[in-house]
Amino acid sequence: MRAAWVLLTALAALSAYYVYLPLPGTVSDPWKLMLLDATFRAVQQTCHLIHYLRLSHHLIVLNYLICTFDKLKSVSSEDINITDAVFDGVEVRVFEPPAKGDEELKRSVVYIHGGGWALASARTSLYNNLCRIMAESLNAVVVSVEYRLVPEVCFPEQFHDALRATKHFLQPDVLAQYSVDPSRIAISGDSAGGNLAAAVCQQLSKDEHLTIRPKLQALIYPVLQAFDFNTPSYQQNMNMPVLPRYVMINYWIDYFNGNYDLAHSLLINNHTALDVGQALSFRGRLNWTSLLPSSFKKNYKPVIQTTGKAEIIQQIPALLDVRAVPLLAENETLQLQPKTYILTCENDVLRDDGVMYAKRLENAGVEVTLDHFDDCFHGCMIFTIWPTDFSAGIQTRNSYIKWLDENL
Repeated sequence: MRAAWVLLTALAALSAYYVYLPLPGTVSDPWKLMLLDATFRAVQQTCHLIHYLRLSHHLIVLNYLICTFDKLKSVSSEDINITDAVFDGVEVRVFEPPAKGDEELKRSVVYIHGGGWALASARTSLYNNLCRIMAESLNAVVVSVEYRLVPEVCFPEQFHDALRATKHFLQPDVLAQYSVDPSRIAISGDSAGGNLAAAVCQQLSKDEHLTIRPKLQALIYPVLQAFDFNTPSYQQNMNMPVLPRYVMINYWIDYFNGNYDLAHSLLINNHTALDVGQALSFRGRLNWTSLLPSSFKKNYKPVIQTTGKAEIIQQIPALLDVRAVPLLAENETLQLQPKTYILTCENDVLRDDGVMYAKRLENAGVEVTLDHFDDCFHGCMIFTIWPTDFSAGIQTRNSYIKWLDENL
């Protein structure tokens, strides 16, 4: 009996050690976040073991587990008509509020889900719930894009899927089919979906043949650059739950079908060193010392290598491709962007991506709303369903939908 108690005590201590993470005092629901992160880490480590044993790709296994867990959740949608369709070869899920006899045309949101270009789905309950609530709250048609994922395809296929689906929806006859007002359309997305939304919006703005363009773009903690992995938010939040820095770097490597051996060189910015000629012309577009407010810069110092590895850019030229890294777009493109909403979280490696994009857009003459949350973390907006329900999720979702309601 005594041995059993010792064993139980040891297991409890090990579990507490695995779960506990020192978090900033401002983070909401800290213990729930620790438990969520511990679950993520345990699942990811199991998937990496399966990958190491060459039984399956770790992202395929991880997505399978996410979807299996998701089946345990049930989300009601009695008041919204949900249908699956195909837009120019790309699967989408469409959320339509009930029609009213004398109603005018509805507004609409094209939504692109997050998940590191590799995880989740428009059909999971987390995104199903978000899009359903958006459709109900805004009385809007919401089109959720089911783009293909890593490792099935890599960049630029995710971008092409999102662009094709959006351009198809923007056709006058398709908008008429869904009773959508062509002057009241927004494009939006969270995390990697925010990346795709920003890139698609830039591309649409340059398309001279397009007669209908989005009125707004709304980006939720978007990932917008792979130029500098040592911005203040990357340094401050390098070990933050849900999306630590090394995980974000690995998502980029997977997106570009690169080699994990490059992770350390990317982490210390060897790919954008001063002797890497391909990167020099982009440096001025991502100078966080001038783009970030002092409250975000704090006492952090830029990490700029004098000598680096130009072969990284040669191996992965997409690191400087604006379709993958919208923050590096030229000013002439930024001037064409629509009214913009960007939501950022203090406890997120991607905080500065969003803040810098907001500043560059503002400098280019675009009307921008930067909605920053001091107590929130990356990914929080989709965590509103038990058991992964967070006050941060409700708070950010309400603020996001309120902005859309007032501006779309």
